[in-house]
Amino acid sequence: MASELHRRIPFETDRSSVRRWALSNGCAQPKRILRRNQRASVRRWQRQSIGELWQMDATPHAFVPGIETKWHLIEILDDCSRLVTGVRLYEREVLLSYYDLLPRAFLQYGLPLALYVDYHSFFHTHTPDALTELGAALRFYGVSLQYASTPQAKGKIERLHYFWQNRLPALFGAEEIREIEPANALLEKLCRHHNSEEIHRELNMTAEHAWNVARQEKRTVLRPCKPDPWWHYIWSRRSNIRVGDDGRVPVAGQRFTVSAPPRSRLIHCQHTNGSVSILAKKPQKKERPQVLLLVGKMPE
Repeated sequence: MASELHRRIPFETDRSSVRRWALSNGCAQPKRILRRNQRASVRRWQRQSIGELWQMDATPHAFVPGIETKWHLIEILDDCSRLVTGVRLYEREVLLSYYDLLPRAFLQYGLPLALYVDYHSFFHTHTPDALTELGAALRFYGVSLQYASTPQAKGKIERLHYFWQNRLPALFGAEEIREIEPANALLEKLCRHHNSEEIHRELNMTAEHAWNVARQEKRTVLRPCKPDPWWHYIWSRRSNIRVGDDGRVPVAGQRFTVSAPPRSRLIHCQHTNGSVSILAKKPQKKERPQVLLLVGKMPE
């Protein structure tokens, strides 16, 4: 409530004043029960340079009051400055969700050195030295993956999950938001306010100010992100497809003619906006994509 007063009016008030009012009017949440028998995890302080490590995680939650359907919130957090470089709601946590969020963050802030993730099948494979499809896409642009052994090891982004889980349901209920598109529009505004206006308790400054200070002190390893000819194809769900004896390939329940020999193997790319493209070869940095078919419109 204190944050919303600041964002909407603006009017600054202390959180403790709001809490006292809530307690006196019976509006406060019940206290969480702390388990004293659990040992605290070893604290890992943040990295010294922005872009050195970005934490990324997803959490399912019933963000809309009165609806049991859970949306998945995917977040990306800079470990040094605590700047939220990406946050968005999705109906499901699928590979295309990450292919939608990651390019947005890279285009706005640049390419980090590594992403800090868990052992989800999107990120980790049990085959030694093998990469998942998402891992290979990140490797194409020089971004590696680091793995957290436990959820407690990703404490910064886990606390951010709790922050949004507390805040969003009340706001969506007050604004009568029940669809995911207006929910993401509001979430984008909240994220900008959170980065630029809310003081982080450990840093004693806003995340945006910490980000700018690191830039001024040249504590940054971010690389500029400029989309190349492969950009939209790297951030697509790719699979092998075979040309039929009739010289056609199946796409979305239909068959389309392509200029490729029968029974040859092509690359099927499903883009985040629902369009499909067919490539002659898999992505190679030293070559340009040879598009044989495009069904729909390429993402912007």
